Amino acid sequence: MNTNEPANMPITLTSHQVNPANDRLTITVLDERGSGGAHHAYEIDGLGEDKNPFFRDPKTGEINSLAWQDTKLIVFQNGPIAEVGVNGITHEALLAILEHRLECFQAGPYACLENAQALLAIKSAQAALHNRTRARMARQVEGQDGPAGRGNARGLDQPARAALAGGPGA
Repeated sequence: MNTNEPANMPITLTSHQVNPANDRLTITVLDERGSGGAHHAYEIDGLGEDKNPFFRDPKTGEINSLAWQDTKLIVFQNGPIAEVGVNGITHEALLAILEHRLECFQAGPYACLENAQALLAIKSAQAALHNRTRARMARQVEGQDGPAGRGNARGLDQPARAALAGGPGA
């Protein structure tokens, strides 16, 4: 993770770029850091819906209304649900999609060690997020903002958190 973000927006992410499909995709951070110190709005450009059969009418071959444009927005939950309601997607929702896709690949002709490793990592990430939520629910701070909701529940100091996140000093 790049914690040394430029002062001005927008920020372009590049950690996904590894092959022509990913190199074509431009991921842009659209907002400033918000609740919890994270960004909440991302734009993905270069998806090429004109080449994806899902976006074509099977009878006419024309691009259908689902392919609005070559850019898609991903907007994450911004603020505590108890205070602002549900207003975006969650990490857990994206991980569920990735988990499902990899399980499908593993059940088909694209099964491989690397997919299995990625699936294991995604399941581990999902379990960690679920554990965090259950712990917050047990402390009765889930969905809240402020020290009780955002506090350092695990007792980690800043260098330890940076090390776990792979940040400076790791």
